[in-house]
Amino acid sequence: MSLLFPVGSEAKHTAITQELCAASASGCRLSPGSVPVAEDPGRRRRVHGMLKIYYGLNEEGKAPEQPESLDPCDINGPHFDPELYLNKLRRECSLTELMDQETCMVRQIRSLDSDMQTLVYENYNKFISATDTIRKMKNDFKKMEDEMDCLSANMAAITEFSARISGTLQDQHAQITKLSGVHTLLRKLQFLFELPARLNKCLELQAYAQAVNTHRRARCVLQQYSHLPSFKGIQDDCHAIMDKLAQELRQKFRDGGSSAKDLSECVELLLQLDEPAEELCDKFLSHARSRLESDLQGLEAEIRPSLPSPASNTDILEFIDRGCNEFVSSLCLVITSYQELFINHAQKGELLHAFVDDLAARYFMLVERRIQEEKGVGDNSLLVRALDRFHRRLQAVAKLLPGSAVPNKGTEIVIRAATERVKQYLSALQSFYMDSLTDVRQALATPRLSVAGTSVAGLPELLSSLSASILNQIKSVLASVHLFTAKDITFSNKPYFKGEFCSQGVRESLVVSFIKFVCQSSRQFCETAGDKGGSTPPALLLLLSRLCLEYETSTISYILTLTDEQFLVQHHSPVTPVTTLCAEAREAAQKLLNHYVKVQGLIISQMLRKSVETRDWVNTIEPRNVRAVMKRVVEDTTSIDVQVGLLYEEGVRKAHSSDSSKRTFSVYSSSRQQARYAASYTPSAPMDTNLLSNIHKLFSERIDIFSSVEFNKVSVMTGIIKISLKTFLECVRLRTFGRYGLQQIQVDCHYLQMYLWRFVSDENLVHFLLDEIVGSAAHRCLDPAPMEQSVIEVICERG
Repeated sequence: MSLLFPVGSEAKHTAITQELCAASASGCRLSPGSVPVAEDPGRRRRVHGMLKIYYGLNEEGKAPEQPESLDPCDINGPHFDPELYLNKLRRECSLTELMDQETCMVRQIRSLDSDMQTLVYENYNKFISATDTIRKMKNDFKKMEDEMDCLSANMAAITEFSARISGTLQDQHAQITKLSGVHTLLRKLQFLFELPARLNKCLELQAYAQAVNTHRRARCVLQQYSHLPSFKGIQDDCHAIMDKLAQELRQKFRDGGSSAKDLSECVELLLQLDEPAEELCDKFLSHARSRLESDLQGLEAEIRPSLPSPASNTDILEFIDRGCNEFVSSLCLVITSYQELFINHAQKGELLHAFVDDLAARYFMLVERRIQEEKGVGDNSLLVRALDRFHRRLQAVAKLLPGSAVPNKGTEIVIRAATERVKQYLSALQSFYMDSLTDVRQALATPRLSVAGTSVAGLPELLSSLSASILNQIKSVLASVHLFTAKDITFSNKPYFKGEFCSQGVRESLVVSFIKFVCQSSRQFCETAGDKGGSTPPALLLLLSRLCLEYETSTISYILTLTDEQFLVQHHSPVTPVTTLCAEAREAAQKLLNHYVKVQGLIISQMLRKSVETRDWVNTIEPRNVRAVMKRVVEDTTSIDVQVGLLYEEGVRKAHSSDSSKRTFSVYSSSRQQARYAASYTPSAPMDTNLLSNIHKLFSERIDIFSSVEFNKVSVMTGIIKISLKTFLECVRLRTFGRYGLQQIQVDCHYLQMYLWRFVSDENLVHFLLDEIVGSAAHRCLDPAPMEQSVIEVICERG
């Protein structure tokens, strides 16, 4: 205990020891199961810290180096004297302080006693375990010492026995070594004496490789001892046998009837027999060429045009499989064998590259011919799988023969095949579009519910059906072409294929080209000759115009976005922007709509022209009704208005006056008009009338008859009516009218005014043109006497 506690505190330590002994004497045994375990780790650290403070230890568990205290009243010092310490306290402290000091010291003593008991309890298990471990180690080491003693005795016995054997055989060791050498020499001599017989036996069994290996093992020995007569004879016999074997190998190689593997073995054996390598190289390539050419002939027979029918041809995948399994595999075997056999010869590379390039060119020609027979655009899976297999098998050639142009040429074939397939799909899309237009024309020609005899019903349905069918066909084509870029296709991930194929092949050559074709083919309907627009139905022009306008607004952007997302198009190379295609589609729509206006205007103009040119306006009777042609013009105009309204929005009109249908009356009956007509009776009337008319035109707004129309119904109808009335005006200017002829023109123009103002954007335009028509008729009238407005109104309302 003196080692555990500092000097000077023996009294307290003795008390703690007595308490522990009393606990032991009272029967309180400290067993592993009864040792209290501290539940709080923080408390354990606190206890250890207090003990360190008590014993004066630092964090490393060592006592700090401090000078020893000589004060007898220092309770922690080595010279502590209890009597002096108590006397000092009694002198210096009051009773209360003494009691406090006693209480504090008692509390510290109890705390230290508790901590000491806790440490003893905690380490008791460790002491017991350490005792058991030491006891077991003592037993184990005892057993190990016994085994080591036994081993030492055995080693001594073995050493003694070995020394006894060595001493016994020492005299006979040299003799045994000599006899062993003689035995080995005799075995070698026996092998040499039996060598000719062995070679003959191998020759009879055609075991050429074994014969060559056996001769090579003995050739150096025979050459070394060739000066001895016995060995010379054996050497001559062996040379004769090997010459015969070489002759048989040359004959077998010359026949070329064996497999490529057997030919390679023949060449290898002949090279081991010191045959000239250059001659063997030429013969080897010659035999290989004949075999590969037979494979090519078999492939050519499958695509020979003399076959009974195309249906008898094998499909493209079977053809490529046969070419890869026969020709390409044989070619790879030839390359491998050639490199193994003639790898040490300088001419190896040049001859082999020329040989491979020549035969591969013929094979590629056959493959391209077979690919060109794939004209259908239904299922791409066989073609894509065939091209993938073709591409993958050619990569073996690239590994076996670095620097060969064969893989690159094969890749070019794959790219050309994919590009050609895209062209076929473009052609199929174009054919589908033209067939769809034919169906639309037939649908337009089919009798339907009509307005004024013109078929107009079903235009929105036809447009929706045409647009949806074209879009579905494009999606179907993109899905078929997408097989070329599938993840499991080897060539699809190559940068030389995917980037160019997706951007230039699919996007530009297929999608963009088809959109341009739609616009161009639509514009061609505007290039028909004749006033009636050729054989193109006006409704088709209107429908195509709306189709191109929808392409410009949404369809083109949707199709190109779909293409870019499916094929991950990277715009590294220049591609056609969406804005360019939209501008082209809008231009086509504008041109079609302008042509539609022109065609419809010329159709109505033709009726008006005939009605004017086929009538005698001088000798006509007094008008009692509106002419039937005017009613037909109004009916046709109404039908066209309905037709255009099915596909285009209404548009913007200028505000109409409350008497739009009667404005003609006020103009025709005005004092200005009466004065103009009355002045014609005077000698100077022609000069005055022409002057007034010309002055009136100077202050009138100029009307552009064939200007471009906007994409709305009002603008289209305005253009058609302008063309019709302008034609009417020009025809009137070429005729001469009598009194009743002028009055008939008044009635007709008023009837037109009653209805046509509803269709145009500005009613003043119709009013101006009709005023010009009546004015021109008055100028061309021999007896200008206008009809009363009330009479005109009655006739028109009755009509």
